[in-house]
Amino acid sequence: MLMQGKKGLIVGLANDKSIAYGIAQALHAHGAKMAFTYLNDSLKKRVEPIALKFDNSPVYKLDVSDETDMEAIADLVARDFGEIDFLVHSVAFAPKEALSEGFMKTSQAAFQVAMDISVYSFIDLTNRLEGVLAPKASIITLSYLGGAKYIPHYNVMGVAKAALEASVRYMAVELGETKGQRVNAISAGPIKTLAASGIGDFKQILNWNEANAPLRKNVTIEEVGNSALYLLSDLASGVSGEVHYVDAGYNIMAMPAVEKNDEGKTVFVWENRG
Repeated sequence: MLMQGKKGLIVGLANDKSIAYGIAQALHAHGAKMAFTYLNDSLKKRVEPIALKFDNSPVYKLDVSDETDMEAIADLVARDFGEIDFLVHSVAFAPKEALSEGFMKTSQAAFQVAMDISVYSFIDLTNRLEGVLAPKASIITLSYLGGAKYIPHYNVMGVAKAALEASVRYMAVELGETKGQRVNAISAGPIKTLAASGIGDFKQILNWNEANAPLRKNVTIEEVGNSALYLLSDLASGVSGEVHYVDAGYNIMAMPAVEKNDEGKTVFVWENRG
């Protein structure tokens, strides 16, 4: 039981298809106590039944763009847990037009929204929880390969994820040297979640990743959850400032994968599978 006696907050759970849900499953299986947040009343109806399954976990309203919610979160956590040993940040957003149009068409307003919700909220939330985050607490956020490389249709979210990953490194140094706290990111492969639904041609991205990843598959929320369990547990006590890829190895590929066709010729896997 890697997380026995540990308590934490998971921010950004949307439903049981969310990566955050996969993380919660893994943590719960290893004894963690958790609290969850929901964005609005519509999502509250989805999150509360999930929290009930996880030992009737506390649930808090938290819109990271709402100052009232952000001011209240530390007191709510302190009320229920005293202090927490881990924080999971699973929050990202960009206006629809910033994903449907070309990157160069991104408006200043859309750019600022994407950065505020997807990046600054991670820094701000960690600061707000300073008084309840235990010494040697582990903090993780969720990224994607689009922050390091070009991904079609990802647009301003790619820039936001790049900024998020840079923030992980700077936060890791400051929190590590002063409090012994660890900060890491998980860069998960494409998974069919509510957040992914806003990305154009997402099915093609899924198919391409499956065809070209070294493991020839897409990852699941359970696999991401297991990696989060490692990073949040004492097993990763020497790991901080890292972007940990959980994408079946796709991030290492510089060219499409190849294989032999029925005639014995070397062809791209994507071509061979039609």
